[in-house]
Amino acid sequence: MNLADMLTYADIGQLTTIAEHYDCECKRNSKHELIQSILVMLNRREFIEQQVSSCSAQDLRFLNTLLFDNRSAYSLEELQALIGQTAFGGEQEPAKKTESPREAIARYKRSGWLFNGMTQSTKYLFQMPNDLKERFRLELGMMIRKQINRTSEPQAYREEQNLCAEDLLLFLRYIRDQDIDLNQEVVMYRRQQQQIMEMFHVREPLVLKGGWRFGYGRTFSAYPSRLALLYDFAYYHEYISEDGLKLRLTPKGTEMLDSGMKESMVQIFRFWLRLYKQAVPNLTSLVYWTSECAKEWVTVTSLHQALGWLIKPYFYDSAESILNERILGMMLHLGMIRIGESLEHGQVVQMTAWGQKVAGKSSILGSGALHASIDKL
Repeated sequence: MNLADMLTYADIGQLTTIAEHYDCECKRNSKHELIQSILVMLNRREFIEQQVSSCSAQDLRFLNTLLFDNRSAYSLEELQALIGQTAFGGEQEPAKKTESPREAIARYKRSGWLFNGMTQSTKYLFQMPNDLKERFRLELGMMIRKQINRTSEPQAYREEQNLCAEDLLLFLRYIRDQDIDLNQEVVMYRRQQQQIMEMFHVREPLVLKGGWRFGYGRTFSAYPSRLALLYDFAYYHEYISEDGLKLRLTPKGTEMLDSGMKESMVQIFRFWLRLYKQAVPNLTSLVYWTSECAKEWVTVTSLHQALGWLIKPYFYDSAESILNERILGMMLHLGMIRIGESLEHGQVVQMTAWGQKVAGKSSILGSGALHASIDKL
């Protein structure tokens, strides 16, 4: 529903509050005049630009969350949780320090960002107007892209188109052909991990003991990032099973190999989004903004400047390491970006045509079908 529709259904109390918030000149006892004056104010071309430029980082993160969430309405508790996610520690925003989530929601209602539902079943839920969402998305995109430094194509770059899907097949074949023991932690021995790496198109160093590794999937603590993703994907889709202290190919995995089919890279991409969502709740938006910023070759340094404020550190994972390793590194493995080195600018990246296509499809990014099941991993 658009802003004009929500204003029409809003009670005169909220309309008066919004009009007073923006100093609209109109009769406060006329609903028609209130609606018209608010529409004139909020539909001004420079209105959204002024809103985005004057918002705090936390407000912009909350707004960004709403732009990329596929829910059409939120309960009070859901909004409070989202506001909690967007509050990063250590930020210098004194005016917001004592504001509770309930007070923030009341302020968003005064600003015309949020409205209560229109029916008996939705009157205690909150919604954001669709046309306001789109205008905020466009303005936020302009703000982010202004910080990006474009550069020329590097002399050499790395790209991994479709290699995840091919290595998943190699992984399944290895399990079929080998007798694989698991240790007491239900992890493959390092000798077998090394054999898998030598067989893969993309090799990774094995995980060293003693470091912290958690939050990015069921087996992330035991295996390198890309192998952990392929292992978790195969386990979730029941291509492999941990039978006691043996790793085996299931009948479904055997059928997959016998059919000669490869898994879709889109499915692996969607799985990655859900798998990493616990640690990076706004991963969907970060993938989208990366695609918007890196249509041409751009510097990774400027990507940090443009997107770093959206990334909340995760335990010992800093915003910088999350962008470099968990996002850009995995987008490279998924065939979404190519990465090169520039003598002048250091690391540079560019979206691939396929990456640009899938990152821009909200139906793929917003799909929640796998959410509940993958959360169990």
